[in-house]
Amino acid sequence: MTTTHDETLDVPRVLIEQIDWHVTEHLRPRLEGLTDEEYFYDPTTDRSPVWSVHPRAESSRAAIQGGSGEFVIDVEFPEPRPAPFTTIAWRLGHVIVGVLAARSHGHHDGPPADYMTWEYAGTAAGALAQFDAEYARWMRGVRTWSTEDLAAPTGPAEGPFAEEPRATLVAHINRELIHHLSEIALLRDLYVHRA
Repeated sequence: MTTTHDETLDVPRVLIEQIDWHVTEHLRPRLEGLTDEEYFYDPTTDRSPVWSVHPRAESSRAAIQGGSGEFVIDVEFPEPRPAPFTTIAWRLGHVIVGVLAARSHGHHDGPPADYMTWEYAGTAAGALAQFDAEYARWMRGVRTWSTEDLAAPTGPAEGPFAEEPRATLVAHINRELIHHLSEIALLRDLYVHRA
C-alpha cells in the first residue's frame, strides 16, 4: 500500500494493527491448550543452567530470585554470557512483567510492576491470564496515543532511552512480543516432537 504526499500516514494505526494482528491472529492462538508440563519444559540435555519460574522453596538457579509470591523467576543483572536457556514459564514471565506490565506502569498509569515484586504464576493457565490482562492494558494505553503523542519523548521511565520517541518504544514492544511469543511457539513444537 502506498500513500500520496497529500495523505497523512496514520502511525498509531500502523503500529497497533501490526502487533494486534500478529498477537490475536497467530501468536496467542498458538498458546491455547498450553499445559503445565509444557510451561516448565526443559529440552536441554547437557544440564546447562536453565532459568524458569519455580517454587520459592526450590534451590536457586540464578544469582537472584525475583518475585513476591510462592513462585519466583530466575534473574541476574547483568545477564551472564552465554545466557542460560529459558523455559516457556520464564519467557512468559519476562513478557508479562518486563515487556508489558512495567511499561504500562511507566507510561499508562498501570500498577507498579517489576521482576522483584511480581507474583509469578505457577501454572500455564495463570500465566496466560496474566499475559492477556497485561497485553490488554498495554494496548488500551497505546490506543490513546495520537501521532503527535508518538512523536513525544518516552521520558524518564525508559532511562537512557528517555529522548527516544514513543513510536520507537511501541515498535520495540511489538518486536519483543513477536520475538518471545514465536520462541514459545517453537518450544511447544519441540515439546510435541520430543524423543
